[in-house]
Amino acid sequence: MSIQVGYDDLAAEDALAPADCSERLPLPWRVLIADGDPEVHALARQVLEGRALLGRPLSVLHAHDGEQACRLLLSQADLAVVLLDAAWAGAGAPRDLPDFIRHAAGRGDVRIVLRTAVGGPAPDEDALLRHDIGDYRAKSELEHGHLLPAILTAIRSYEQRCSLEASRRSLELIVRSSAALLAEHDLRSFAAGVIDQLAVLLGTRARNMVCALHGGASDCRVVLAATGPFEGFVGHAMEDLPGFPGRPLMERALKFSQTLHGEAGGLALYFGNPSERGMVVFVDTLARLGALDRQLLDVFTSNMRTLLHNRDLLDRLRRFAYYDPLVRLPNRAHFVEKVDDCVRRGTAQDHILALIDIDDFSAANDVMGHTFGDRLLEAVARRLADALPPGVLLARVGADTFGVLGEATRVALPQLLQCMRPPPVVDGVPQKVSLTCGYVHLPSRAQAGADLVKDATIALKRAKRDHRGQHLQYVDHMGTEARDRAMLLSELRAAIDDAQLFLVYQPQVRLDTGALVGLEALLRWRTGDGRFVPPDEFIPMAEHSGLIVPLGQWVLSTACRTMRTLLDAGQAPSRIAVNVSVVQLQDPGFLDAVRTALAASGLQGLHLELEITESVAVVPTQLLQSTLAALRADGVSIAIDDFGTGYSSLSYLEQLPLDRIKIDRSFVRRPTGAQGARIAEMIVNLGQQLGLRVMAEGIEDDAAWNTLLRMGCDEGQGYHIARPMDLPALRAWLAEREAAGQVPVERSGG
Repeated sequence: MSIQVGYDDLAAEDALAPADCSERLPLPWRVLIADGDPEVHALARQVLEGRALLGRPLSVLHAHDGEQACRLLLSQADLAVVLLDAAWAGAGAPRDLPDFIRHAAGRGDVRIVLRTAVGGPAPDEDALLRHDIGDYRAKSELEHGHLLPAILTAIRSYEQRCSLEASRRSLELIVRSSAALLAEHDLRSFAAGVIDQLAVLLGTRARNMVCALHGGASDCRVVLAATGPFEGFVGHAMEDLPGFPGRPLMERALKFSQTLHGEAGGLALYFGNPSERGMVVFVDTLARLGALDRQLLDVFTSNMRTLLHNRDLLDRLRRFAYYDPLVRLPNRAHFVEKVDDCVRRGTAQDHILALIDIDDFSAANDVMGHTFGDRLLEAVARRLADALPPGVLLARVGADTFGVLGEATRVALPQLLQCMRPPPVVDGVPQKVSLTCGYVHLPSRAQAGADLVKDATIALKRAKRDHRGQHLQYVDHMGTEARDRAMLLSELRAAIDDAQLFLVYQPQVRLDTGALVGLEALLRWRTGDGRFVPPDEFIPMAEHSGLIVPLGQWVLSTACRTMRTLLDAGQAPSRIAVNVSVVQLQDPGFLDAVRTALAASGLQGLHLELEITESVAVVPTQLLQSTLAALRADGVSIAIDDFGTGYSSLSYLEQLPLDRIKIDRSFVRRPTGAQGARIAEMIVNLGQQLGLRVMAEGIEDDAAWNTLLRMGCDEGQGYHIARPMDLPALRAWLAEREAAGQVPVERSGG
């Protein structure tokens, strides 16, 4: 068979040349012909063998079946091109040979040229893209002189990919080396690394080197690293080396802040900032370097200049990253690292980790201002530092929290908490300061420092809640409870999103007539499995997490809509009562939220009563008075709930615009003549003295009703009257009550 080969598609004539076996050629381009058609192999031998492309000879490998192709793909290095029969299904061939090339053989850079059947369909475009196949040719096209151009195009693509990969590896090496230098904390190690990089860059063109540091404003020039006969210079000032031949060149380079070449050989590379810190490296060369070497060194010195500058920045950042500038103590990051070190060294079992918090610091900071707060922090830090023995670490680990790490026998926590006596003087005034502490004994087993700090934090929070001004040790059940609370909070968020929370309503009546005067809206949570979560578990959690604000707005709006429904049905009493959290009262948008809920339901203020607890005593008096006064002006009534269980003073009651006092159920359920009954009677008398109506909670039998009525209590609620009900049950209860002809509902109009 006569085969004609044409070269009209070649990009350049000099890309093709016959191989000259008399000269030693560079590594060949390896081309694999994987085809079951003998004519294709014959064509390849005739056109390709003995040729050279782009200055390198062609080496043609032949695979006549799939098994042979796979073997060559796995064994032959530096394959550039595979000419592959697209429809090949020879013995042992993989089902997807392109996929085998890319993945099993790991040949991501090899260029694949598909040889398609004459008149057959074009290969699937998705397959071409998936296997990165850049070309396909019919057998007839290859026979008409296009085989060599196709192979040349594929080789050029392969060469370009190899060049890009080599460039990527070189850049990666430079970046990795630079990153390693940047991580060197010690300047001598940094200088030694610079010399090592130069040695790799210059190879045999450099013999021995000296690296010296110039300290910016200082005239001191110190040798940090050296090689060969210059190694003895390390640690000496350049001024102490009068016989060193490279010294004059290095001094001139430092003086003029530039790289200089010596007339008799030698090179002084300078990088740095004259106003800060600079380095100069003397390279002992046999002769002046060529242009390419000088360009490489320019790039090198530019990179080193940036590295040295960034290293100086990192040194400063490390100082700021690990120390607190206000109190001039290590910070949390430093503290956690030291705890990690202590555990890792295996000496942790005799150490204690304590967190000490300033009681009521936030309130003092808000009232007195941040400048006062900063000075108070400084004063506490000084007292703690003075009270701790040497070798014990003190750090600021939070806004007003200090960490202590040291041997348990040297950290006396009771005495440490008394270090604020006498009170420190801030701005000329003695300030009484109380400290609370949570601590943990470090374990002998491996444990992360951050987790140990977290354990101490749990103990601190428990101490702040139950043992203020004292110290409390962490025990495992605290962590379990903390995790349970976190889980419950997560479930509460999901319950709000899934509408698992709902309202029930408990009737309130006049004790003298039995007339229905109001309803109290109560929030309930029933989980997906039907379990009820007690309000005293999830309400405090909602307050602490901030969820109580949106949740409280939903309760308010829902209760107002219920009141609207009852008004429209002619079943509504005078008012509906909604409990309000201290957190809600402190929310700037609370007043608007109440007005919006009333307006959206078409209610007047007299239809709503807000129940607050004695814990509102923690709210700034001016804010509380202004908020309650505005609500009263809108007609909303205000009740103090659970009276007698909190810590408000009687004078505080006189300052607030109130309408009603509610006696806590704990004083109502006790038998007549008991202490609880006497307290209930005192509250009734107090309400009468202040001109407030009094309501009792927890009435569970006739005896309690009659006792309270004799005391002069106005109103009551409890299981003896009615249990809390959802809206359908409430409406049925109201209808049943009316049908039975019981005392009518007291209404305020709609």
